[in-house]
Amino acid sequence: MERNVVIRITIISFVVGFMIAVQYNTVKKPESRDTRDIWEIRHELAEEKRLHSELLNEIASLKKIKAEYEDEDSEEQGKALQSTVDDLRKRAGLTKVTGPGVHLNIQPAEELILSGYKVEPIPPDLLIRLVNEIYRYNGLYIEIDGQRVVHTTAIRDINGRTTVNSVPISNSNVDILIITESFEQAEKLYSYLYASTFRDDFYIDNLKLTIYPAREDITIGAYDGEFTNMYLQKGEGD
Repeated sequence: MERNVVIRITIISFVVGFMIAVQYNTVKKPESRDTRDIWEIRHELAEEKRLHSELLNEIASLKKIKAEYEDEDSEEQGKALQSTVDDLRKRAGLTKVTGPGVHLNIQPAEELILSGYKVEPIPPDLLIRLVNEIYRYNGLYIEIDGQRVVHTTAIRDINGRTTVNSVPISNSNVDILIITESFEQAEKLYSYLYASTFRDDFYIDNLKLTIYPAREDITIGAYDGEFTNMYLQKGEGD
């Protein structure tokens, strides 16, 4: 009987001690604080608001399409459906596009080459970061050295050559064409890229990045590859 009492007291003492230790550790080591400054938080908030705005615009567009299908007769529904298909082909990169945008050019830095520096391929990781920033600042369509950038595009190193869509790009003269929603957006993109560190980043790799002012008439070609579907399959009757 006394042994059971001792065991119970021991267990209770252990539990109480454990709870005290946990409480002390919580007070002693509070959760790590958010150390970001106000500008970093504002930047992330602005990015979230931009994404939210894009989603709202997309929802409004889909609602408009749905209303058109419901209100029109069969002939008009066919036209609305064709318009939707054309818009989706445009978004996917399957058609040539002309609109306001920005033109970039990448060449070896002449003064460095004359000093004996070797011409190296454009680093894929730097090119990927540039593309991501372009999309982040409202770039809609991008073409790199004649290759249309689509959702399946891979930018990588293959056998020492930088490739876009598995096609090697030039080491000495690469044009990057960007189309935006409006000329105002093109000017904003130009201002951002011009004020960014990208020119210095490319110069470190002996490359000169030239950023030309926004234009009204940038033309980008259609993607000439094939899209592959991993999940969609034709039915037996198709």
